[in-house]
Amino acid sequence: MRVIERTIEHPEDEGVILEYVKLTKDFAEIKEYVKHKGDTIMGYTQDNACVSIRIEDILYFETVDGNAFAYTADELYKLSGRLYQVEEDVKRSYICRASKTMLVNMDKIESVRTALNGRLYAKMENGEEILITRKYAKEIEDYFMKEDDNERV
Repeated sequence: MRVIERTIEHPEDEGVILEYVKLTKDFAEIKEYVKHKGDTIMGYTQDNACVSIRIEDILYFETVDGNAFAYTADELYKLSGRLYQVEEDVKRSYICRASKTMLVNMDKIESVRTALNGRLYAKMENGEEILITRKYAKEIEDYFMKEDDNERV
């Protein structure tokens, strides 16, 4: 596959051009990555400072006692709104439900192992393990299986 790069003068002219015969899974992933690279969500640190968090840096989202939180490799941020609202705001193919109270960034999972009753444990990049309930385990498995799949979209 060829790659063409050009330097331009104005930031508003920046962009990526995808040329393909047919939209394959690889091109679809590149397209989604480019469209959403750098997207952020607002959150609050433990000392109530409002910060912008890059979605691709978030390991997972979780609801605890009715409050939604975003976890990165080394920080915890409180979010405004409910988990379903966060899910709508950060709709990406790599953000999946792990349980009723958790969304997980699939790109931040290092490994997955089976647990009892059809559940899974996902080891995140920071070494933390999260439980994926039986209801959502198939979606997680399918996500990892599609990476080995060479079929076209």
